[in-house]
Amino acid sequence: MRTGARLPVALRGYDRRQVDELLRSIARALNGGPPMSADQVRAARFDIVLRGYEQRAVDELVRECIRELQTTGPHSERPGRPRVHPGWLVNWIQNARFSGAGFRSGYDVRDVDAFLDRVVAGLRGSAPPVTARDVRESAFRVVRLGPGYDEQEVDRFLVQLAGALERR
Repeated sequence: MRTGARLPVALRGYDRRQVDELLRSIARALNGGPPMSADQVRAARFDIVLRGYEQRAVDELVRECIRELQTTGPHSERPGRPRVHPGWLVNWIQNARFSGAGFRSGYDVRDVDAFLDRVVAGLRGSAPPVTARDVRESAFRVVRLGPGYDEQEVDRFLVQLAGALERR
């Protein structure tokens, strides 16, 4: 998840201070700070102001945060979630395909591919292991022209990857 994401500003949008405060609280919760539930995030409301964050972009990021908060509880608190075999995980990562960003901005293909190669090397034991936290904190350069992956697809994949790494 990219809680440090740069959100677009609109003529009328959500109060930037309120959104930033919620995102900081979520980031602290995901990094071992005071816990925050998905229900607390769902209950958050923002004032509409001039020159605020674009509402749709914030709503999308908040939904992503909720999904991540739901998958980050300790393993013992998530019954019914089986352990993930490293061999299966390597195969899953290597077979991941992302759409191109087209004419929109997207994550630099080289950055994403290099990061996933690092994850695979860690799973194989030929490099230091990459943790679920490393995946959540990963950041990639954004390209406007040139080869880029669809940001939302990559972000969704990384949320799933972090959850799978927790279940190893």
